[in-house]
Amino acid sequence: MAPKSAKQIETMEHVPSSEHGGGFPPFQKDTFASQLLWITLAFVGLYLLMSRVALPRIGAIIADRKQHIEGDFAEAERLKTESDAALAAYEKSLADARGRAQALANETRQREAAAAESARKALDVKLNTTIADAEKAIAARRSAAMANVQGIAVDTTAAIVQRLIGSAPTAREVETAVADVLKR
Repeated sequence: MAPKSAKQIETMEHVPSSEHGGGFPPFQKDTFASQLLWITLAFVGLYLLMSRVALPRIGAIIADRKQHIEGDFAEAERLKTESDAALAAYEKSLADARGRAQALANETRQREAAAAESARKALDVKLNTTIADAEKAIAARRSAAMANVQGIAVDTTAAIVQRLIGSAPTAREVETAVADVLKR
């Protein structure tokens, strides 16, 4: 290193000591007290600023949010109660509708059964009348047929006897024999 000139030495004497590399300024003994004072003042100022301005605002915001959340919970509970009531009313109306539908179905079934029963009875009466008329007609035809049967039987018997014996019996004898056979 080269020796320093007188001008350089003179310039160095007028340079403040902080520029000479005397260490980290907060740790220098001659500025420590003033730095403590300013740190204390800054701390007190920040404390007052936070406690009087920032923290009340934050507290108000938190209280407002809490109140808003509680209001939302109360509204949700009210809506849940309303929806439960609406669900109960719906289920009741659905049960009532099912009951009315069942009653209507039973009433319709009974009405249709009564109508079918009356139609069946009317048909039974009509069929019984038709059957009675048919039985009368059959009885009349049977009587007519039986009268004809006796005549046919007499004629047939006379014809058979004449063929078998060769001579015709009297009509009276044939009628008596046929009447005896028909009575049995």
